[in-house]
Amino acid sequence: MQTAYRLYPLIALTVIAGASLWLERATRVDEPAADKAVQTGPDFSATRTRIVGFAKDGSQRYELLADQLSHFPADDTTQLELPRLTVFRDDMRFHVTADRGKVLPGGEQVDLAGDVHARRTRGEGLPELELNSEALSVWPDPQHARTAQPVRLTQGNTTANALGMESDNLFGTLNLTGQVKVHMPRRQDKSS
Repeated sequence: MQTAYRLYPLIALTVIAGASLWLERATRVDEPAADKAVQTGPDFSATRTRIVGFAKDGSQRYELLADQLSHFPADDTTQLELPRLTVFRDDMRFHVTADRGKVLPGGEQVDLAGDVHARRTRGEGLPELELNSEALSVWPDPQHARTAQPVRLTQGNTTANALGMESDNLFGTLNLTGQVKVHMPRRQDKSS
């Protein structure tokens, strides 16, 4: 009889251990299998899309239009078909169109490709600056643009061709790179 009392604690511990094991297995959440395929297609698409960005003071900073917009969660990029981007600053507008575009993660950079045409207007009486290239990267908020593709710039009767370009509209700088060729017609003297 003395040995039976000694077995009660051992039996109680065995029951508690078994109940703990059962409870752990019953409440376990199965983790998704690692071999499941990663989603490669878009998680959403939209047609005739308009995205507007505003400054802290409520003024409109940019407007992005696209015939088709598709977001891909695998790399957090957004593909654009026939994008049209307009950046606003005071009396200046920078308008660019392309065949396709890609908004990188965070939405800070827009890469445009295929028959890129850009036009910068700066107010009444000032000539427009036009740009033609096959690719252009634009950062709307700091108002930067860059391309490593051949570019043609036209302002009035002046044309410039180069193998690349960097532009900073906040500081009003434009740097052409690689085999730059500029044609500036002679000014006609109005006094003669």
